[in-house]
Amino acid sequence: MTDASPAAAESPTESPFKPEIVFEDFARVDLRVAKVLEAKDHPNADKLLVLTLDDGSGTPRQICAGVKAFYNPEDLVGKSIVIVANLAPRQLRGEESRGMLLAGSDAAKGAEERVVALVSPLADLPPGSIVS
Repeated sequence: MTDASPAAAESPTESPFKPEIVFEDFARVDLRVAKVLEAKDHPNADKLLVLTLDDGSGTPRQICAGVKAFYNPEDLVGKSIVIVANLAPRQLRGEESRGMLLAGSDAAKGAEERVVALVSPLADLPPGSIVS
């Protein structure tokens, strides 16, 4: 007998997996630890926060992240997160974003109820540390 409960139907594993890639594709992604120096609401977007990060490069990095519904800006300051450091910069509603933070979720975007958790190292690693 299968479990037909609503919780089972909303499992994140029921969303289709993306196509398989070769190792060389994954190896091109530069994952790094970054420390949140500042976090604020995006002035032109309801769902975005603007984060200023220490990525270990000596120059602050700004990213925009769609986590406003899940995190208060002041709660992120001082936290270590994992970012995609070599993502091409892009403008998001007038603010430059130079990377992307990693987060997990228990439901697909747009789900009525959803938990989003930022990916963070378990140990205190310095900004710029390589994630592999």
